[in-house]
Amino acid sequence: MPGGRLTQPERQQIALGLADGLAYAEIARRLDRPTSTVTREVMRNGGPTAYRADLAHRATEHRAHRRKQAAPRGAEAPPLAFGRDADAVAAYEETFTTVLIATGTPKMMARVMTCLYTSDSGSLSAAELVQRLQVSPASISKAIAFLETQGLVRRERDERRRERYVADNDVWYQSMVASAQGTAHLAETARQGVGVFGAATPAGARLENIARFVDFVSESIMRAAEQAREILHTQPEKKDEDGDEDGDGDGIG
Repeated sequence: MPGGRLTQPERQQIALGLADGLAYAEIARRLDRPTSTVTREVMRNGGPTAYRADLAHRATEHRAHRRKQAAPRGAEAPPLAFGRDADAVAAYEETFTTVLIATGTPKMMARVMTCLYTSDSGSLSAAELVQRLQVSPASISKAIAFLETQGLVRRERDERRRERYVADNDVWYQSMVASAQGTAHLAETARQGVGVFGAATPAGARLENIARFVDFVSESIMRAAEQAREILHTQPEKKDEDGDEDGDGDGIG
């Protein structure tokens, strides 16, 4: 992140920009910061309507103090798998969580989803989630219960009969199907109104147009979801020690 952490004057500029109705990208341009930095800052501190520079600054200092206290003395964090950069991973997870929150996902549920989506196994136990997120088991339980009702996670038992929470490869497909079904219900309801208000009236015509539009969108979503479903199951191509994808060492497929 250019320039390190946001300063209090920068947060004040963000607050002024929000008050003026500026887009995140424009605020970021004026600060010479990435748009993701401004988006993350606003969303984790109340959102565009409740953001306050002084409160955001104090909250950030408090979080930093808590992280410093939580870090064990003289201990270093274990290296991440595949040689990943720990700071880059942490920044990305925060950005992904912020985007989920912006779509309407409650904060804790978004944090749990991010953990599951960014784990190589695609599954974590309650204890692992508690450790990674530094929250109470009750918070994890509540988040999982919510995500289950949305079809976004499922439970399974490992070989030691321990419960694990899984983000299926089909989770986005199921989400799209649910969205399409909800949209189709809206179209049906709009079309019922045509009979109530009369097809030849302005209100009736408006409702019929809404129904036709929403029908088209719903059918398009379902068709696209079916066509693209196999993408969710695509596996990364394995390479041999020479970096070849076919393992014969000549670099020719």
